[in-house]
Amino acid sequence: MQEVTATSRHYVDRLFHPDPQKVLQGVIDMKNAVIGNNKQKANLIVLGAVPRLLYLLQQGLSSSELRTECAVVLECVVVLGSLAMGTENNIKSLVDCHIIPALLQGLVCPDLIFIEACLRCLRTVFISPVTPVQLLYTDPTVIPHLMSLLSRSPRTQDYITQIFSHCCKSPEHQTVLFNHGAIQNIAPMLISLSYKVRMQALKCFSVLAYENTQVSMTLVNVLVDGDLLSQVFVRMLQRDLPIEMQLTAAKCLTYMCRAGAIRTDDRCIVLKTLPCLVRMCSKERLLDERVEGAETLAYLMEPDVELQRIASVTDHLVAMLADYFKYPSSVSAITDIKRLDHDLKHAHELRQAAFKLYASLGSNDEDIRKKPILESGVVELLCSLTQSDSPALRVNGIWALMNMAFQADQKVKGEIVRALGTEQLFRLLSDRDTNVLMKTLGLLRNLLSTRPHIDQIMSSHGKQIMQAVTLILEGEHSIEVKEQTLCILANIADGNTAKELIMTNDDILQKIKYYMGHSNAKLQLAATFCISNLIWNEEGSCQERQDKLRELGFVDILHKLTQALDPNLCERAKTAMQHYLA
Repeated sequence: MQEVTATSRHYVDRLFHPDPQKVLQGVIDMKNAVIGNNKQKANLIVLGAVPRLLYLLQQGLSSSELRTECAVVLECVVVLGSLAMGTENNIKSLVDCHIIPALLQGLVCPDLIFIEACLRCLRTVFISPVTPVQLLYTDPTVIPHLMSLLSRSPRTQDYITQIFSHCCKSPEHQTVLFNHGAIQNIAPMLISLSYKVRMQALKCFSVLAYENTQVSMTLVNVLVDGDLLSQVFVRMLQRDLPIEMQLTAAKCLTYMCRAGAIRTDDRCIVLKTLPCLVRMCSKERLLDERVEGAETLAYLMEPDVELQRIASVTDHLVAMLADYFKYPSSVSAITDIKRLDHDLKHAHELRQAAFKLYASLGSNDEDIRKKPILESGVVELLCSLTQSDSPALRVNGIWALMNMAFQADQKVKGEIVRALGTEQLFRLLSDRDTNVLMKTLGLLRNLLSTRPHIDQIMSSHGKQIMQAVTLILEGEHSIEVKEQTLCILANIADGNTAKELIMTNDDILQKIKYYMGHSNAKLQLAATFCISNLIWNEEGSCQERQDKLRELGFVDILHKLTQALDPNLCERAKTAMQHYLA
Protein backbone atom coordinates (compact mmCIF):
# COMPACT_ATOMS: atom_id res chain seq x y z
CA MET A 1 0.00 0.00 0.00
CA GLN A 2 2.92 2.36 0.81
CA GLU A 3 4.38 1.84 -2.65
CA VAL A 4 1.03 2.58 -4.31
CA THR A 5 0.63 5.73 -2.21
CA ALA A 6 4.15 6.94 -3.05
CA THR A 7 3.47 6.41 -6.75
CA SER A 8 0.17 8.26 -6.45
CA ARG A 9 1.85 11.19 -4.70
CA HIS A 10 4.36 11.34 -7.54
CA TYR A 11 1.51 11.67 -10.06
CA VAL A 12 -0.10 14.45 -8.03
CA ASP A 13 3.18 16.34 -7.55
CA ARG A 14 3.72 16.45 -11.35
CA LEU A 15 0.41 18.36 -11.71
CA PHE A 16 2.10 21.34 -10.05
CA HIS A 17 5.27 21.36 -12.24
CA PRO A 18 6.07 24.81 -13.74
CA ASP A 19 6.65 23.31 -17.21
CA PRO A 20 3.26 22.94 -19.01
CA GLN A 21 4.60 20.05 -21.09
CA LYS A 22 5.66 18.18 -17.96
CA VAL A 23 2.19 18.78 -16.50
CA LEU A 24 0.57 17.43 -19.70
CA GLN A 25 2.74 14.31 -19.67
CA GLY A 26 1.98 13.86 -15.97
CA VAL A 27 -1.76 13.97 -16.64
CA ILE A 28 -1.41 11.44 -19.47
CA ASP A 29 0.62 9.11 -17.22
CA MET A 30 -1.97 9.53 -14.48
CA LYS A 31 -4.73 8.58 -16.96
CA ASN A 32 -2.92 5.37 -17.87
CA ALA A 33 -2.41 4.55 -14.19
CA VAL A 34 -6.00 4.92 -13.03
CA ILE A 35 -7.70 3.00 -15.86
CA GLY A 36 -9.18 -0.10 -14.21
CA ASN A 37 -7.45 0.61 -10.88
CA ASN A 38 -9.98 1.63 -8.23
CA LYS A 39 -7.38 1.83 -5.44
CA GLN A 40 -5.30 4.21 -7.49
CA LYS A 41 -8.40 6.35 -8.15
CA ALA A 42 -9.18 6.52 -4.43
CA ASN A 43 -5.56 7.40 -3.60
CA LEU A 44 -5.53 10.27 -6.08
CA ILE A 45 -8.73 11.66 -4.59
CA VAL A 46 -7.33 11.45 -1.05
CA LEU A 47 -4.10 13.16 -2.18
CA GLY A 48 -6.02 16.12 -3.63
CA ALA A 49 -5.63 15.48 -7.36
CA VAL A 50 -9.23 16.38 -8.20
CA PRO A 51 -9.14 20.10 -7.23
CA ARG A 52 -5.89 20.53 -9.19
CA LEU A 53 -7.30 18.74 -12.26
CA LEU A 54 -10.42 20.91 -12.07
CA TYR A 55 -8.24 24.02 -11.78
CA LEU A 56 -6.23 23.05 -14.86
CA LEU A 57 -9.42 22.16 -16.73
CA GLN A 58 -10.91 25.61 -16.09
CA GLN A 59 -7.75 27.62 -16.75
CA GLY A 60 -7.92 29.57 -19.98
CA LEU A 61 -4.09 29.54 -20.09
CA SER A 62 -4.02 25.73 -20.20
CA SER A 63 -3.66 24.24 -23.64
CA SER A 64 -6.69 22.61 -25.22
CA GLU A 65 -4.90 19.26 -25.12
CA LEU A 66 -4.15 19.58 -21.38
CA ARG A 67 -7.74 20.56 -20.55
CA THR A 68 -9.04 17.62 -22.59
CA GLU A 69 -6.71 15.16 -20.85
CA CYS A 70 -7.81 16.52 -17.45
CA ALA A 71 -11.44 15.83 -18.37
CA VAL A 72 -10.51 12.33 -19.50
CA VAL A 73 -8.70 11.58 -16.22
CA LEU A 74 -11.64 12.86 -14.18
CA GLU A 75 -13.94 10.60 -16.19
CA CYS A 76 -11.64 7.65 -15.54
CA VAL A 77 -11.75 8.37 -11.83
CA VAL A 78 -15.57 8.27 -11.71
CA VAL A 79 -16.14 5.30 -14.06
CA LEU A 80 -18.09 2.76 -12.02
CA GLY A 81 -16.24 -0.44 -11.38
CA SER A 82 -16.97 -2.57 -8.34
CA LEU A 83 -19.20 -0.64 -5.95
CA ALA A 84 -17.63 -2.58 -3.10
CA MET A 85 -14.36 -0.81 -3.87
CA GLY A 86 -15.87 2.52 -2.94
CA THR A 87 -16.38 4.15 -6.31
CA GLU A 88 -19.66 5.66 -5.10
CA ASN A 89 -17.60 7.57 -2.55
CA ASN A 90 -15.30 8.65 -5.37
CA ILE A 91 -18.23 10.23 -7.18
CA LYS A 92 -19.54 11.90 -4.03
CA SER A 93 -16.08 13.40 -3.51
CA LEU A 94 -16.00 14.71 -7.07
CA VAL A 95 -19.50 16.19 -6.79
CA ASP A 96 -18.48 17.86 -3.52
CA CYS A 97 -15.49 19.35 -5.37
CA HIS A 98 -18.00 20.99 -7.79
CA ILE A 99 -16.97 18.91 -10.77
CA ILE A 100 -20.36 19.42 -12.46
CA PRO A 101 -20.20 23.26 -12.68
CA ALA A 102 -16.58 23.01 -13.86
CA LEU A 103 -17.46 20.57 -16.64
CA LEU A 104 -20.53 22.56 -17.65
CA GLN A 105 -18.34 25.66 -17.90
CA GLY A 106 -16.03 23.70 -20.20
CA LEU A 107 -18.88 23.25 -22.69
CA VAL A 108 -18.64 26.89 -23.78
CA CYS A 109 -15.16 26.24 -25.20
CA PRO A 110 -15.07 26.15 -29.04
CA ASP A 111 -12.84 23.06 -29.14
CA LEU A 112 -15.02 20.05 -30.03
CA ILE A 113 -12.64 17.40 -28.64
CA PHE A 114 -12.60 19.18 -25.26
CA ILE A 115 -16.41 19.53 -25.31
CA GLU A 116 -16.76 15.79 -26.00
CA ALA A 117 -14.40 14.97 -23.11
CA CYS A 118 -16.41 17.18 -20.74
CA LEU A 119 -19.70 15.66 -21.90
CA ARG A 120 -18.37 12.14 -21.50
CA CYS A 121 -17.32 12.89 -17.94
CA LEU A 122 -20.65 14.58 -17.19
CA ARG A 123 -22.45 11.54 -18.62
CA THR A 124 -20.52 9.22 -16.30
CA VAL A 125 -21.15 11.40 -13.25
CA PHE A 126 -24.90 11.67 -13.91
CA ILE A 127 -25.29 7.93 -14.57
CA SER A 128 -24.30 7.32 -10.96
CA PRO A 129 -27.28 6.93 -8.58
CA VAL A 130 -25.50 9.08 -5.97
CA THR A 131 -25.43 12.20 -8.16
CA PRO A 132 -28.34 14.65 -7.55
CA VAL A 133 -29.94 15.01 -11.00
CA GLN A 134 -31.33 18.39 -10.00
CA LEU A 135 -27.82 19.80 -10.51
CA LEU A 136 -28.50 19.72 -14.25
CA TYR A 137 -31.43 22.09 -13.87
CA THR A 138 -29.97 24.61 -11.38
CA ASP A 139 -28.71 26.97 -14.11
CA PRO A 140 -31.53 27.67 -16.63
CA THR A 141 -29.00 28.20 -19.45
CA VAL A 142 -27.61 24.64 -19.29
CA ILE A 143 -30.42 22.70 -21.01
CA PRO A 144 -30.71 25.05 -24.02
CA HIS A 145 -26.92 25.01 -24.41
CA LEU A 146 -26.88 21.21 -24.37
CA MET A 147 -29.60 21.23 -27.02
CA SER A 148 -27.44 23.49 -29.18
CA LEU A 149 -24.52 21.05 -28.88
CA LEU A 150 -26.52 18.00 -29.99
CA SER A 151 -25.77 18.45 -33.65
CA ARG A 152 -22.01 18.94 -33.23
CA SER A 153 -21.03 15.25 -33.56
CA PRO A 154 -22.26 11.69 -32.99
CA ARG A 155 -20.40 11.71 -29.65
CA THR A 156 -22.16 14.85 -28.40
CA GLN A 157 -25.48 13.27 -29.43
CA ASP A 158 -24.63 10.04 -27.61
CA TYR A 159 -23.48 11.68 -24.37
CA ILE A 160 -26.13 14.42 -24.16
CA THR A 161 -29.08 12.09 -24.75
CA GLN A 162 -27.68 9.77 -22.06
CA ILE A 163 -27.49 12.73 -19.69
CA PHE A 164 -31.10 13.69 -20.50
CA SER A 165 -32.32 10.11 -20.02
CA HIS A 166 -30.67 9.72 -16.63
CA CYS A 167 -31.67 13.18 -15.39
CA CYS A 168 -35.34 13.02 -16.40
CA LYS A 169 -36.91 11.74 -13.18
CA SER A 170 -40.14 13.72 -12.82
CA PRO A 171 -42.94 15.41 -14.82
CA GLU A 172 -41.19 18.71 -14.13
CA HIS A 173 -38.00 17.46 -15.76
CA GLN A 174 -40.00 16.16 -18.74
CA THR A 175 -41.59 19.59 -19.13
CA VAL A 176 -38.26 21.44 -19.02
CA LEU A 177 -36.76 19.20 -21.72
CA PHE A 178 -39.94 19.35 -23.80
CA ASN A 179 -40.12 23.16 -23.61
CA HIS A 180 -36.51 23.46 -24.77
CA GLY A 181 -37.14 21.47 -27.94
CA ALA A 182 -36.03 17.96 -26.93
CA ILE A 183 -38.40 16.28 -29.38
CA GLN A 184 -37.43 18.35 -32.41
CA ASN A 185 -33.70 18.12 -31.62
CA ILE A 186 -33.59 14.40 -30.81
CA ALA A 187 -36.02 13.02 -33.44
CA PRO A 188 -33.53 13.24 -36.39
CA MET A 189 -31.10 11.12 -34.36
CA LEU A 190 -33.44 8.10 -34.78
CA ILE A 191 -32.13 7.69 -38.34
CA SER A 192 -28.48 8.34 -37.51
CA LEU A 193 -25.85 6.09 -39.10
CA SER A 194 -24.58 5.38 -35.56
CA TYR A 195 -26.44 2.59 -33.75
CA LYS A 196 -25.41 4.05 -30.37
CA VAL A 197 -26.95 7.41 -31.28
CA ARG A 198 -30.19 5.82 -32.50
CA MET A 199 -30.41 3.76 -29.35
CA GLN A 200 -29.79 6.65 -26.96
CA ALA A 201 -32.37 8.78 -28.78
CA LEU A 202 -34.89 5.96 -28.44
CA LYS A 203 -34.19 5.60 -24.71
CA CYS A 204 -34.57 9.33 -24.25
CA PHE A 205 -37.99 9.31 -25.93
CA SER A 206 -39.16 6.44 -23.71
CA VAL A 207 -38.27 8.47 -20.62
CA LEU A 208 -39.91 11.63 -21.98
CA ALA A 209 -43.15 9.88 -23.00
CA TYR A 210 -43.71 7.88 -19.79
CA GLU A 211 -47.09 8.90 -18.31
CA ASN A 212 -46.86 12.23 -20.14
CA THR A 213 -49.81 13.13 -22.34
CA GLN A 214 -48.27 16.36 -23.67
CA VAL A 215 -45.12 14.65 -24.89
CA SER A 216 -46.97 11.62 -26.29
CA MET A 217 -49.50 13.72 -28.19
CA THR A 218 -46.63 15.68 -29.72
CA LEU A 219 -44.61 12.59 -30.60
CA VAL A 220 -47.46 11.03 -32.55
CA ASN A 221 -47.42 13.90 -35.06
CA VAL A 222 -43.65 14.20 -35.51
CA LEU A 223 -42.19 13.40 -38.92
CA VAL A 224 -38.71 11.90 -39.33
CA ASP A 225 -37.46 11.90 -42.91
CA GLY A 226 -41.06 11.82 -44.15
CA ASP A 227 -42.28 9.06 -41.80
CA LEU A 228 -44.39 9.42 -38.69
CA LEU A 229 -42.44 8.75 -35.51
CA SER A 230 -44.74 5.83 -34.64
CA GLN A 231 -43.80 4.20 -37.97
CA VAL A 232 -40.12 4.64 -37.16
CA PHE A 233 -40.70 2.97 -33.78
CA VAL A 234 -42.59 0.10 -35.44
CA ARG A 235 -39.68 -0.56 -37.81
CA MET A 236 -37.46 -0.85 -34.75
CA LEU A 237 -39.58 -3.78 -33.51
CA GLN A 238 -38.31 -6.07 -36.28
CA ARG A 239 -36.97 -9.39 -35.00
CA ASP A 240 -33.62 -9.05 -36.77
CA LEU A 241 -32.76 -5.89 -34.81
CA PRO A 242 -31.00 -5.92 -31.41
CA ILE A 243 -33.26 -6.85 -28.49
CA GLU A 244 -32.63 -3.60 -26.60
CA MET A 245 -33.86 -1.64 -29.62
CA GLN A 246 -36.99 -3.78 -30.02
CA LEU A 247 -37.78 -3.52 -26.32
CA THR A 248 -37.20 0.23 -26.03
CA ALA A 249 -39.24 0.96 -29.17
CA ALA A 250 -42.06 -1.17 -27.71
CA LYS A 251 -41.87 0.88 -24.51
CA CYS A 252 -42.18 4.13 -26.48
CA LEU A 253 -45.27 2.86 -28.30
CA THR A 254 -46.71 1.51 -25.04
CA TYR A 255 -46.30 4.83 -23.25
CA MET A 256 -47.82 6.74 -26.16
CA CYS A 257 -50.77 4.32 -26.15
CA ARG A 258 -51.32 4.60 -22.39
CA ALA A 259 -51.20 8.39 -22.68
CA GLY A 260 -54.01 8.28 -25.26
CA ALA A 261 -51.90 9.30 -28.25
CA ILE A 262 -52.37 5.90 -29.97
CA ARG A 263 -55.61 3.89 -29.84
CA THR A 264 -55.47 0.48 -28.14
CA ASP A 265 -56.96 -1.12 -31.27
CA ASP A 266 -54.40 0.49 -33.58
CA ARG A 267 -52.56 -2.08 -35.74
CA CYS A 268 -49.20 -0.87 -34.46
CA ILE A 269 -50.27 -1.85 -30.94
CA VAL A 270 -52.25 -5.05 -31.61
CA LEU A 271 -50.11 -6.53 -34.37
CA LYS A 272 -46.66 -5.15 -33.56
CA THR A 273 -46.13 -3.83 -30.02
CA LEU A 274 -48.03 -6.49 -28.07
CA PRO A 275 -46.51 -9.49 -29.94
CA CYS A 276 -43.05 -7.98 -29.52
CA LEU A 277 -43.51 -7.67 -25.75
CA VAL A 278 -44.83 -11.24 -25.53
CA ARG A 279 -41.67 -12.41 -27.34
CA MET A 280 -39.62 -10.66 -24.69
CA CYS A 281 -41.19 -12.93 -22.04
CA SER A 282 -39.86 -16.16 -23.56
CA LYS A 283 -37.21 -18.15 -21.72
CA GLU A 284 -34.77 -17.60 -24.60
CA ARG A 285 -34.42 -14.00 -23.46
CA LEU A 286 -32.05 -12.83 -20.73
CA LEU A 287 -33.53 -12.22 -17.30
CA ASP A 288 -33.61 -8.42 -17.43
CA GLU A 289 -35.19 -8.56 -20.89
CA ARG A 290 -37.90 -10.89 -19.58
CA VAL A 291 -38.55 -8.67 -16.58
CA GLU A 292 -38.75 -5.51 -18.68
CA GLY A 293 -40.91 -7.21 -21.30
CA ALA A 294 -43.41 -8.55 -18.75
CA GLU A 295 -43.67 -5.28 -16.85
CA THR A 296 -44.17 -3.24 -20.03
CA LEU A 297 -46.76 -5.69 -21.37
CA ALA A 298 -48.65 -5.55 -18.06
CA TYR A 299 -48.65 -1.75 -18.24
CA LEU A 300 -49.82 -1.76 -21.88
CA MET A 301 -52.88 -3.96 -21.41
CA GLU A 302 -53.82 -3.09 -17.83
CA PRO A 303 -56.87 -0.92 -18.71
CA ASP A 304 -57.95 -2.73 -21.89
CA VAL A 305 -59.78 -6.07 -21.78
CA GLU A 306 -59.39 -6.70 -25.50
CA LEU A 307 -55.61 -6.43 -25.28
CA GLN A 308 -55.75 -8.80 -22.31
CA ARG A 309 -57.68 -11.34 -24.38
CA ILE A 310 -55.26 -11.06 -27.29
CA ALA A 311 -52.22 -11.41 -25.02
CA SER A 312 -53.69 -14.44 -23.25
CA VAL A 313 -53.75 -16.43 -26.51
CA THR A 314 -50.47 -15.11 -27.96
CA ASP A 315 -47.48 -17.46 -28.07
CA HIS A 316 -48.44 -19.42 -24.93
CA LEU A 317 -47.86 -16.35 -22.74
CA VAL A 318 -49.31 -17.86 -19.57
CA ALA A 319 -47.08 -20.92 -19.86
CA MET A 320 -44.09 -18.60 -20.30
CA LEU A 321 -45.00 -16.77 -17.11
CA ALA A 322 -45.27 -20.01 -15.16
CA ASP A 323 -41.58 -20.50 -15.95
CA TYR A 324 -40.81 -17.19 -14.19
CA PHE A 325 -41.46 -18.91 -10.86
CA LYS A 326 -39.19 -21.90 -11.49
CA TYR A 327 -35.91 -20.20 -10.65
CA PRO A 328 -33.66 -21.40 -9.23
CA SER A 329 -34.97 -24.94 -9.82
CA SER A 330 -34.57 -24.80 -13.60
CA VAL A 331 -31.00 -23.51 -13.65
CA SER A 332 -29.58 -26.87 -14.70
CA ALA A 333 -30.55 -25.99 -18.25
CA ILE A 334 -28.24 -22.95 -18.16
CA THR A 335 -24.66 -23.79 -19.09
CA ASP A 336 -23.30 -20.24 -19.18
CA ILE A 337 -21.95 -19.60 -15.65
CA LYS A 338 -22.24 -15.81 -15.93
CA ARG A 339 -25.84 -16.04 -17.04
CA LEU A 340 -26.58 -18.53 -14.26
CA ASP A 341 -25.19 -16.15 -11.65
CA HIS A 342 -27.08 -13.25 -13.22
CA ASP A 343 -30.41 -15.11 -13.18
CA LEU A 344 -30.04 -16.41 -9.64
CA LYS A 345 -29.38 -12.93 -8.29
CA HIS A 346 -32.51 -11.58 -9.91
CA ALA A 347 -35.01 -14.42 -9.47
CA HIS A 348 -37.10 -12.12 -7.27
CA GLU A 349 -37.42 -9.60 -10.11
CA LEU A 350 -38.78 -12.35 -12.36
CA ARG A 351 -41.47 -13.22 -9.86
CA GLN A 352 -42.41 -9.58 -9.34
CA ALA A 353 -42.76 -9.04 -13.09
CA ALA A 354 -44.89 -12.18 -13.43
CA PHE A 355 -47.16 -11.02 -10.60
CA LYS A 356 -47.77 -7.73 -12.37
CA LEU A 357 -48.57 -9.47 -15.63
CA TYR A 358 -50.89 -12.02 -14.02
CA ALA A 359 -52.72 -9.24 -12.22
CA SER A 360 -53.10 -7.33 -15.48
CA LEU A 361 -54.18 -10.40 -17.46
CA GLY A 362 -56.87 -11.46 -15.03
CA SER A 363 -58.11 -8.06 -13.91
CA ASN A 364 -61.17 -7.65 -16.15
CA ASP A 365 -62.13 -10.87 -17.89
CA GLU A 366 -63.42 -14.05 -16.28
CA ASP A 367 -62.72 -16.25 -19.30
CA ILE A 368 -59.06 -15.22 -19.27
CA ARG A 369 -58.81 -15.99 -15.55
CA LYS A 370 -60.17 -19.47 -16.06
CA LYS A 371 -58.33 -20.35 -19.34
CA PRO A 372 -54.45 -18.61 -18.92
CA ILE A 373 -54.35 -19.12 -15.33
CA LEU A 374 -56.22 -22.30 -14.16
CA GLU A 375 -55.02 -24.55 -16.95
CA SER A 376 -51.38 -23.53 -16.52
CA GLY A 377 -51.06 -24.67 -12.91
CA VAL A 378 -50.34 -21.12 -11.75
CA VAL A 379 -52.69 -21.43 -8.77
CA GLU A 380 -50.43 -24.04 -7.16
CA LEU A 381 -47.38 -21.87 -7.80
CA LEU A 382 -48.99 -18.83 -6.19
CA CYS A 383 -50.22 -20.87 -3.23
CA SER A 384 -46.71 -22.21 -2.65
CA LEU A 385 -45.36 -18.66 -2.59
CA THR A 386 -47.70 -17.77 0.29
CA GLN A 387 -45.62 -20.18 2.42
CA SER A 388 -42.37 -18.31 1.71
CA ASP A 389 -40.26 -16.91 4.53
CA SER A 390 -40.15 -13.64 2.60
CA PRO A 391 -43.07 -11.29 3.49
CA ALA A 392 -42.78 -9.70 0.02
CA LEU A 393 -43.32 -13.05 -1.69
CA ARG A 394 -46.20 -13.93 0.63
CA VAL A 395 -47.85 -10.58 -0.12
CA ASN A 396 -47.47 -10.95 -3.86
CA GLY A 397 -48.67 -14.55 -3.87
CA ILE A 398 -51.82 -13.81 -1.89
CA TRP A 399 -52.37 -10.57 -3.84
CA ALA A 400 -52.39 -12.46 -7.13
CA LEU A 401 -54.81 -15.04 -5.68
CA MET A 402 -57.03 -12.21 -4.45
CA ASN A 403 -57.19 -10.74 -7.96
CA MET A 404 -57.96 -14.15 -9.46
CA ALA A 405 -60.85 -14.65 -7.03
CA PHE A 406 -62.47 -11.31 -7.86
CA GLN A 407 -65.86 -11.96 -9.53
CA ALA A 408 -64.66 -15.47 -10.39
CA ASP A 409 -66.96 -18.46 -10.86
CA GLN A 410 -67.23 -21.33 -8.39
CA LYS A 411 -64.70 -23.46 -10.28
CA VAL A 412 -61.96 -20.85 -9.93
CA LYS A 413 -62.77 -20.17 -6.28
CA GLY A 414 -62.91 -23.87 -5.48
CA GLU A 415 -59.51 -24.41 -7.10
CA ILE A 416 -58.00 -21.59 -5.03
CA VAL A 417 -59.44 -22.93 -1.76
CA ARG A 418 -58.35 -26.47 -2.65
CA ALA A 419 -54.80 -25.49 -3.62
CA LEU A 420 -54.27 -23.07 -0.73
CA GLY A 421 -55.77 -25.34 1.91
CA THR A 422 -57.76 -24.30 4.96
CA GLU A 423 -54.78 -24.48 7.32
CA GLN A 424 -52.64 -22.17 5.18
CA LEU A 425 -55.50 -19.72 4.70
CA PHE A 426 -55.93 -19.32 8.44
CA ARG A 427 -52.17 -19.24 9.00
CA LEU A 428 -52.13 -16.22 6.67
CA LEU A 429 -54.99 -14.65 8.62
CA SER A 430 -52.72 -14.61 11.67
CA ASP A 431 -49.65 -13.37 9.75
CA ARG A 432 -47.65 -10.68 11.55
CA ASP A 433 -47.18 -8.72 8.34
CA THR A 434 -50.12 -6.34 7.96
CA ASN A 435 -49.88 -6.36 4.17
CA VAL A 436 -50.18 -10.15 4.10
CA LEU A 437 -53.16 -10.02 6.46
CA MET A 438 -54.92 -7.34 4.39
CA LYS A 439 -54.46 -9.22 1.13
CA THR A 440 -55.65 -12.47 2.76
CA LEU A 441 -58.77 -10.69 3.99
CA GLY A 442 -59.22 -9.34 0.47
CA LEU A 443 -58.96 -12.89 -0.89
CA LEU A 444 -61.51 -14.16 1.62
CA ARG A 445 -63.87 -11.30 0.80
CA ASN A 446 -63.62 -12.09 -2.93
CA LEU A 447 -64.18 -15.80 -2.27
CA LEU A 448 -67.27 -14.99 -0.18
CA SER A 449 -69.18 -13.10 -2.88
CA THR A 450 -72.46 -14.13 -4.57
CA ARG A 451 -74.84 -16.12 -2.39
CA PRO A 452 -74.33 -19.65 -3.77
CA HIS A 453 -70.55 -19.28 -3.33
CA ILE A 454 -70.94 -17.84 0.17
CA ASP A 455 -73.20 -20.67 1.28
CA GLN A 456 -71.02 -23.37 -0.26
CA ILE A 457 -67.73 -22.11 1.24
CA MET A 458 -69.28 -21.41 4.66
CA SER A 459 -70.89 -24.86 4.76
CA SER A 460 -67.40 -26.39 4.46
CA HIS A 461 -65.22 -23.89 6.31
CA GLY A 462 -67.67 -21.75 8.29
CA LYS A 463 -66.43 -22.72 11.75
CA GLN A 464 -62.80 -21.83 11.02
CA ILE A 465 -63.74 -18.60 9.22
CA MET A 466 -65.89 -17.41 12.11
CA GLN A 467 -63.05 -18.20 14.54
CA ALA A 468 -60.58 -16.19 12.44
CA VAL A 469 -63.02 -13.26 12.17
CA THR A 470 -63.52 -13.27 15.94
CA LEU A 471 -59.79 -13.26 16.66
CA ILE A 472 -59.16 -10.33 14.29
CA LEU A 473 -62.02 -8.23 15.68
CA GLU A 474 -60.72 -8.86 19.22
CA GLY A 475 -57.07 -8.23 18.37
CA GLU A 476 -54.91 -5.12 18.17
CA HIS A 477 -55.31 -4.37 14.49
CA SER A 478 -55.60 -1.23 12.35
CA ILE A 479 -58.89 0.35 11.32
CA GLU A 480 -58.31 -0.91 7.76
CA VAL A 481 -57.90 -4.53 8.90
CA LYS A 482 -61.02 -4.45 11.06
CA GLU A 483 -63.05 -2.70 8.36
CA GLN A 484 -62.09 -5.42 5.86
CA THR A 485 -63.03 -8.10 8.42
CA LEU A 486 -66.45 -6.53 9.03
CA CYS A 487 -66.98 -6.41 5.27
CA ILE A 488 -66.35 -10.17 5.18
CA LEU A 489 -69.00 -10.58 7.90
CA ALA A 490 -71.38 -8.48 5.79
CA ASN A 491 -70.77 -10.84 2.86
CA ILE A 492 -71.48 -13.85 5.08
CA ALA A 493 -74.66 -12.15 6.30
CA ASP A 494 -75.76 -11.93 2.65
CA GLY A 495 -75.76 -15.73 2.24
CA ASN A 496 -79.01 -17.67 2.36
CA THR A 497 -77.85 -20.24 4.87
CA ALA A 498 -74.49 -18.75 5.89
CA LYS A 499 -76.14 -15.89 7.78
CA GLU A 500 -77.25 -18.35 10.43
CA LEU A 501 -73.60 -18.74 11.46
CA ILE A 502 -73.79 -15.13 12.60
CA MET A 503 -77.28 -15.29 14.07
CA THR A 504 -76.35 -18.28 16.27
CA ASN A 505 -73.10 -16.67 17.46
CA ASP A 506 -73.92 -14.19 20.22
CA ASP A 507 -70.24 -13.24 20.59
CA ILE A 508 -70.08 -12.09 16.96
CA LEU A 509 -73.40 -10.24 17.28
CA GLN A 510 -72.07 -8.32 20.29
CA LYS A 511 -68.94 -7.39 18.34
CA ILE A 512 -71.04 -6.08 15.45
CA LYS A 513 -73.07 -4.08 17.98
CA TYR A 514 -69.86 -2.66 19.45
CA TYR A 515 -68.54 -1.53 16.07
CA MET A 516 -71.88 0.07 15.13
CA GLY A 517 -71.24 2.42 18.05
CA HIS A 518 -67.53 2.91 17.30
CA SER A 519 -66.05 6.40 16.88
CA ASN A 520 -64.78 5.55 13.37
CA ALA A 521 -67.43 6.00 10.66
CA LYS A 522 -65.84 3.38 8.37
CA LEU A 523 -66.20 0.68 11.04
CA GLN A 524 -69.73 1.84 11.84
CA LEU A 525 -70.72 1.63 8.19
CA ALA A 526 -69.23 -1.86 7.71
CA ALA A 527 -70.94 -3.14 10.86
CA THR A 528 -74.24 -1.59 9.78
CA PHE A 529 -73.95 -3.43 6.46
CA CYS A 530 -73.82 -6.69 8.43
CA ILE A 531 -77.08 -5.93 10.23
CA SER A 532 -78.73 -4.60 7.06
CA ASN A 533 -78.03 -7.93 5.34
CA LEU A 534 -79.23 -9.94 8.34
CA ILE A 535 -82.62 -8.20 8.45
CA TRP A 536 -83.18 -8.22 4.68
CA ASN A 537 -86.83 -9.27 4.37
CA GLU A 538 -87.03 -10.84 0.94
CA GLU A 539 -87.45 -14.37 2.34
CA GLY A 540 -89.86 -15.76 4.92
CA SER A 541 -87.34 -16.44 7.68
CA CYS A 542 -86.48 -12.79 8.29
CA GLN A 543 -89.06 -12.21 11.05
CA GLU A 544 -87.29 -14.47 13.54
CA ARG A 545 -83.96 -12.75 12.88
CA GLN A 546 -85.51 -9.31 13.13
CA ASP A 547 -87.11 -10.17 16.48
CA LYS A 548 -83.82 -11.41 17.92
CA LEU A 549 -81.90 -8.38 16.68
CA ARG A 550 -84.58 -6.08 18.15
CA GLU A 551 -84.23 -7.81 21.53
CA LEU A 552 -80.48 -7.29 21.41
CA GLY A 553 -80.94 -3.52 20.90
CA PHE A 554 -79.92 -3.23 17.23
CA VAL A 555 -83.07 -1.30 16.27
CA ASP A 556 -82.30 1.43 18.80
CA ILE A 557 -78.76 1.73 17.47
CA LEU A 558 -80.00 1.92 13.87
CA HIS A 559 -82.46 4.63 14.84
CA LYS A 560 -79.63 6.71 16.33
CA LEU A 561 -77.50 6.17 13.22
CA THR A 562 -80.22 7.63 10.99
CA GLN A 563 -79.11 10.96 12.51
CA ALA A 564 -75.39 10.33 11.88
CA LEU A 565 -73.29 13.12 10.37
CA ASP A 566 -71.69 10.77 7.85
CA PRO A 567 -74.09 10.72 4.85
CA ASN A 568 -73.25 7.14 3.82
CA LEU A 569 -73.78 5.82 7.34
CA CYS A 570 -77.01 7.76 7.72
CA GLU A 571 -78.36 6.42 4.41
CA ARG A 572 -77.41 2.82 5.22
CA ALA A 573 -79.14 3.03 8.65
CA LYS A 574 -82.29 4.46 7.06
CA THR A 575 -82.35 1.64 4.50
CA ALA A 576 -82.01 -0.96 7.26
CA MET A 577 -84.84 0.66 9.25
CA GLN A 578 -87.09 0.49 6.20
CA HIS A 579 -86.64 -3.30 6.13
CA TYR A 580 -87.67 -3.48 9.75
CA LEU A 581 -90.80 -1.45 9.06
CA ALA A 582 -91.73 -3.24 5.81
